[in-house]
Amino acid sequence: MKKETKILIISIVAVLLIVVLAFVLLNKKNSESTIKTINDGKTMLKQITNSNDLPNTETFEVDVTDTNKVTSFTGLKSNENIEWIVASEPMMSSQAFSAVAIKIKEGASVDTIKQEILDNVNTRKWICVTAEKLYITNNGDVIFFIMADADWAKIVYDNFKEYVNNDIGKELEKTSDEFLPDQRPVA
Repeated sequence: MKKETKILIISIVAVLLIVVLAFVLLNKKNSESTIKTINDGKTMLKQITNSNDLPNTETFEVDVTDTNKVTSFTGLKSNENIEWIVASEPMMSSQAFSAVAIKIKEGASVDTIKQEILDNVNTRKWICVTAEKLYITNNGDVIFFIMADADWAKIVYDNFKEYVNNDIGKELEKTSDEFLPDQRPVA
């Protein structure tokens, strides 16, 4: 084989290897969360809930040393595997809306905690209203869930996935099968 032919073949193989390597690196899912600190969690919640199509919310830390508060916001029976929790909810409203980010401790099972939230979170924690939709996923060791009106929940959930570049874990969802009766006055 001529020297020029060998150089051409080696060059083609090298270019193909570079293209394959670049494709793999660009499409690799990162198992580590992009949301590392409680301030990152607050920033994320503020950004994904900032829309004219959503109710005005306040973003705040939940005291993880208070097991009752942890249960109230997440449905989790224990605070053992929780590093921090931030939530975004309307402060004075009868609207069902709660967006929550939970950083779990190293070694804790993300999927087990997500399932416990799905099974236990109170979608009827508001007076006279029930969340129609619950979405749960994670980005590394940060679990995110939203429960709200179906349209609002979808907007916020999609905003979260976009925020983390679709680098998410298993997705769980629940639709409320209980609706309040029509409470309009009869004329």
